[in-house]
Amino acid sequence: MSVKKVSGSPNQELALTNCLFLRTNEHALLSSDGDIYVEVLGRVFTARADDRVESGCIGLNSLQRRWLGVQNGAEVHVDVFAPAGRDAAGLSAATFEVDLIVRGKARGTEEIDVVALSESMRTFTLQFIAIGQEVAVPWRDFTLRITTKGAEAVNIDAAESKAGGEDASVERGMLTAQTQLIFEKAANSPIKLEGQPEGQASRTNIFRSDWSFEKMGVGGLDQEFSDIFRRAFASRIFPVSTMRKLGIAHVKGMLLYGPPGTGKTLIARQIGKMLNGKEPKVVNGPEVLSKYVGQSEENIRALFADAEREMADRGDESDLHIIIFDEIDSVCKQRGSNKDGTGVHDTVVNQLLSKIDGVHALNNILVIGMTNRRDMIDEALLRPGRLEVQVEISLPDETGRYQILSIHTASMRQAKYLSADVSLHTLAAETKNFSGSEIEGLVKSASSFALGRQVSAENIKEVSSDTIQVTRADFEQALQEVKPAFGVSTDDLSACVGGELIPYGGALPQLQETASTLIAQLRSSTRTSLLSILLNGPPGSGKTALAASFALQSQFPFVRLVSPNAMVGMGEAQKSAVIAKIFDDAHRSPFSIILLDDLERLLDYVRIGPRFSNIVLQTLLTCIKKVPQKKCKLVILATTASSEVLESLEMLDAFNVKLQVPAMAASSAMAVLEHLRVANAAELGPLLATVPSGLPIKKLLLVSELCLGDGQRIDPAKFEATLRDAGLLGW
Repeated sequence: MSVKKVSGSPNQELALTNCLFLRTNEHALLSSDGDIYVEVLGRVFTARADDRVESGCIGLNSLQRRWLGVQNGAEVHVDVFAPAGRDAAGLSAATFEVDLIVRGKARGTEEIDVVALSESMRTFTLQFIAIGQEVAVPWRDFTLRITTKGAEAVNIDAAESKAGGEDASVERGMLTAQTQLIFEKAANSPIKLEGQPEGQASRTNIFRSDWSFEKMGVGGLDQEFSDIFRRAFASRIFPVSTMRKLGIAHVKGMLLYGPPGTGKTLIARQIGKMLNGKEPKVVNGPEVLSKYVGQSEENIRALFADAEREMADRGDESDLHIIIFDEIDSVCKQRGSNKDGTGVHDTVVNQLLSKIDGVHALNNILVIGMTNRRDMIDEALLRPGRLEVQVEISLPDETGRYQILSIHTASMRQAKYLSADVSLHTLAAETKNFSGSEIEGLVKSASSFALGRQVSAENIKEVSSDTIQVTRADFEQALQEVKPAFGVSTDDLSACVGGELIPYGGALPQLQETASTLIAQLRSSTRTSLLSILLNGPPGSGKTALAASFALQSQFPFVRLVSPNAMVGMGEAQKSAVIAKIFDDAHRSPFSIILLDDLERLLDYVRIGPRFSNIVLQTLLTCIKKVPQKKCKLVILATTASSEVLESLEMLDAFNVKLQVPAMAASSAMAVLEHLRVANAAELGPLLATVPSGLPIKKLLLVSELCLGDGQRIDPAKFEATLRDAGLLGW
């Protein structure tokens, strides 16, 4: 903050810029990079540098001094102003009153061309204006006084009390190149405004005045809604004449895609509620298809009939017609991909393309498509001019999950059914990778546990709703019952570990430390987003158990096991599709781990031939090497009993890190027996030392279990025989 004396503008030319001026060295103390914004007596001006201004002064023109209510020589505080929020977004519209500064100079009625005046006003772009502020604009051989009478800004901030997207009157704002300028003649002024664009004085607000994110029940999708608003609706706030000058047309289609349950249908449904105009037409994709020849195409034409009639009657003044396609992939598949011979899907796509962006394309429509399978949709439908706005509705982050929990618990909180020990922030942190629908299911499950305490199958008559309380314990039970589709396959991984990992020493501690360190480094890295680790070792050495334990200890929200056991009977193409989908799902989660167990079996490799599945091999190579996009981190843990096979298949180099998991030495085997609490473990030491090439831990655990007798003792003779039967000792 600094105190300056008020003086006049350096000259008449600078006075017409609507800027205030500081001496160059004093301006440099505030900014070293061009114009800056300063605040004087609560009013915001653009400040520029000029050495003709006296030291310690600010240069203001007469209109600015009169607006501020100050005279030359008065002292004022000057503060640097940093635009933020709505101030930084700019005005959507501004209304100005036009008059002559000196009416006596008028020679009868002076005609003012509004289009030319708008161009003159563009010299004030990126300057702040406020209600009541006056600026001077030179016009032919006289000067116009332009007074700000109204200003509107588009509110797209869901956190504010008013609805996002609503034009709200404001006291001040920044003029931008997109601001709609509306001019009105001052009372008794000897001027006449000519060339006023048609419909400019009466803009239509396409948004309802009472809508809000909270009322719509949409949570965790603020950024997606902002993107949709900017791309699809911002242009519709401005008059058609403005769009013509910009040389652009309105967006006529958008595609919402993403995993099931993330809110695609909810967004499309609520978009219709927030707009003035016609009720949206909602159609499920399969409903369009018909067994009768030509009926499917007729159904498409019928969806656009009302928009065509209104466009013909009212032209650009037509209301917006919204057509919502749910499961659009069912009718708009890639042309030529259907082999049924009817060609129905192809003609439906052709008909839809011609309606959206054909020769007689409409400008009063918005087609919204929703799908889980964006890859199945015909490419021609996704190019600009058609479904050009493509927004991925992904899994909500922690803030989004809190918003969704707040929405679904609002009624029970208002009715005081939600216990005080329930923290929505804690639940939001615990529900990693839950979609919006899964969070809704979680709240329902917790409520069912609370209701279950009030009523049972034996007593269904005596019910008291006054004592219902949904507690923290109810949500903990619900978390065990409702599992996210993009969560951790805990049961599969726990089965791989087999209860607990036995700390048998040897190379195990080093392996655990190396893997844990690498995974932790990936989590915190700002550059690396992919880590692939190959665990190589003889059969039965515990590679799968180690990999599963690494995955469980990582606490990553998305963990998947790709095992040959789950793919028995699958063909090559089906197996390849399953693997590709798991990797695709992993790329949607912020932190993911994929465990590829027994790569040789996944590849259908056998020594005779040799033979393997090239389709699966190429799929794995592509997926392992594919780097996740955005801010996702992926760890791939793979196990193999033969690195030589992978090397021959050119797969070994696909992994960043290769760790060796050796069989146990005799000392490690003794540690396992002691961990199992075998009473006479010391007696078995000499026998274990005779095992020629190390002990696989799986076989040792099996042999020990088979030989364990009363008193936790193992008969040495039986132990030796069983080791020989298991192939660990020679005959």
